[in-house]
Amino acid sequence: MNSIILKGRAKINLTLDVVGKRENGYHDLQMIMQSINLYDTIQIRKTRTEGVRLTANYSWLPTNEKNIAYRAAELFFEESGIRGGVAIEITKRIPVAAGLAGGSTDAAATLVGLNRLYETYYSKQKLMEMGLKLGADVPFCILRGTMLAEGIGEELTNLPSIPYTHVVIVKPPVSVSTALVYKTLNINTIKKHPNTETVMQALHQGDVQQIAQNMANVLEEVTIPMHPIIDEIKQGLMAQGAIGAMMSGSGSAVFGLFNTKEAAQRAAKHFKVKCGMREVYATTTYSKLERKKKRGRRKGDTPKRGVKEC
Repeated sequence: MNSIILKGRAKINLTLDVVGKRENGYHDLQMIMQSINLYDTIQIRKTRTEGVRLTANYSWLPTNEKNIAYRAAELFFEESGIRGGVAIEITKRIPVAAGLAGGSTDAAATLVGLNRLYETYYSKQKLMEMGLKLGADVPFCILRGTMLAEGIGEELTNLPSIPYTHVVIVKPPVSVSTALVYKTLNINTIKKHPNTETVMQALHQGDVQQIAQNMANVLEEVTIPMHPIIDEIKQGLMAQGAIGAMMSGSGSAVFGLFNTKEAAQRAAKHFKVKCGMREVYATTTYSKLERKKKRGRRKGDTPKRGVKEC
């Protein structure tokens, strides 16, 4: 195999809590992370010349060491000792600087794809250890699904998949510095911590309404005063029929959960047409159980070619 195409899926946070701060400045987190069906496409191809070459569908995306997928490829060759070359082509759909792990998921797909192309047979645990060197969200983006993330985000525990739920993502025309948000946060003055246990119980019960009603993100207390439009979008999503709305990660993207596809599409249209928002996406939650069902084939079925899952 000389080339592979993978989907790098975005994530949202159903909860995000900061429970402590370490001496090295990093924060201890407790959050429930959820993959969604909004994704970048990453095509990886072996080349005859050594080194990494990266291209993207947007001219403003960095194509050198400033791109985390580029660094992921360099790390793979460094760790494996392979003297190989690779061309990576990213079709970016996930908004950047939005709290949706758009860069981390590209890096995760790059590690997974190179592992397959060069047949190194690294375990997921090994890939996650490599990914952590690149960013705290990369291990989750390798595993994906519905998970409790603790530590700095690298301690992952599988949770029951959220029932198939419609999601609308609205990214306002502002970018947020994650480092600045965490630097500004005072963990001693947080007004509302999420009830993570209640949301985990709701996941076990398959109760989307209960999940939506108990979502909370402590970083909103920092990001919303910086960018009030985030709260305006939250309120707008609720007014359009969302059963719950919240900022994802450190922002600036906001998501709403909807009971029906029709309601989600109406809300997305409202933000695009009435509010003039350019980056609006109607999508759904991603479940590894659904992936397994799609993979299941009767004996004699011919596998279809196309984009592979990580």
